[in-house]
Formats: sequence, C-alpha cells, structure tokens
Amino acid sequence: MLNNMLIASLVILSLAMLGCLYRLIKGPSMNDRIMALDTIGIILLSMIAVLSMLFRTEAYFDIILLIGILTFIGSTALARFIERGDVIERSNDE
Repeated sequence: MLNNMLIASLVILSLAMLGCLYRLIKGPSMNDRIMALDTIGIILLSMIAVLSMLFRTEAYFDIILLIGILTFIGSTALARFIERGDVIERSNDE
C-alpha cells in the first residue's frame, strides 16, 4: 500500500515537472523562467527523497543536500543578476 502511494507521488511529481518544463521553455518573461527552474530543482529534490523512501535506503541523502544547496545558490545568483546586472562584484581599485 505504501509503495503504491510512493509511486503515485512520483507520477504526480513527474507531471508537475512537465508543467514546469513547459513554463521554462514557453515562459513569457525571465522571471517566469527563473521561478520554473527553481521549482524544477525543488521537485527533483522531492523525487529523490521519494525514491529514497521507496528503495528504503539512506544513500541519497547526500544528493538531496547537494541539490538543495545548488538550487539555493542558483536562485540567489539569478536574483542578484536581475537586481544588479552582474553576479560577482568587481572592485575598481586598479
């Protein structure tokens, strides 16, 4: 019973990812594309967590943490790029 629910949740998450992929490709603005990319990262993280429960293993926890950190850094870098026009500040001391 639990395995069926986990498989159903994987199917639902896959459909959500397809919707985000559509928004990523077709999105009318850059903000829509950024939000879709961030949501894809979160959905991917969720799918790996469900797979970890389905396979009854803790081997995927490191991957979950890595995807979470990369998603956060990517969202922060994109927000900074939108705000300032560059990601890394350069000093003009030279």
